[in-house]
Amino acid sequence: MSESVVLYAEFTATPDAGEHVDRLISDYAQLVRAEPGNEVFEVYRREEAPDRFFVFERYRDRAAFEAHLGAESGRAFNDALGPLIVESGSTLSFLRETARV
Repeated sequence: MSESVVLYAEFTATPDAGEHVDRLISDYAQLVRAEPGNEVFEVYRREEAPDRFFVFERYRDRAAFEAHLGAESGRAFNDALGPLIVESGSTLSFLRETARV
């Protein structure tokens, strides 16, 4: 059985773009959640820094994650997001589940 792919992405909206980014990623989230291999796509804004976005994602397996990366909707989202964030792209952190007790 293939191991799931779990990660989080972080990025910061440019000044005055926070609400625009929020709408953009909310629309995109609906598309990602409909992808066959997506299990979780949760979007958060940091309480102490509302222009800072945090997205938690989980995909069934590596193939599902690769399909997500290749989706046209992702390219369109990233093209629209690019000019609205401080960084040159989202910072991705891949996670591995620890042993359960």
